[in-house]
Amino acid sequence: MSNTHLEPQLVKKRELARLLSMSPRFLDDLIAQRAIPFLEVSPRLHLFDVEVVKSALQARYGVAPKEARR
Repeated sequence: MSNTHLEPQLVKKRELARLLSMSPRFLDDLIAQRAIPFLEVSPRLHLFDVEVVKSALQARYGVAPKEARR
């Protein structure tokens, strides 16, 4: 059975930083500024929808974030 509805991919901060070629510390700054959307599971655990974060960064800074090389 194929699933035509894609579920959001939620990742932790370190994985998001790797995917966007950013440092985890820079993401901490964006979180503190509420510049990117996140789901706060606990005070120490934030989850991110990669595509939604990319869209927020595009809207805020006017450029697409750099994709990490695989």
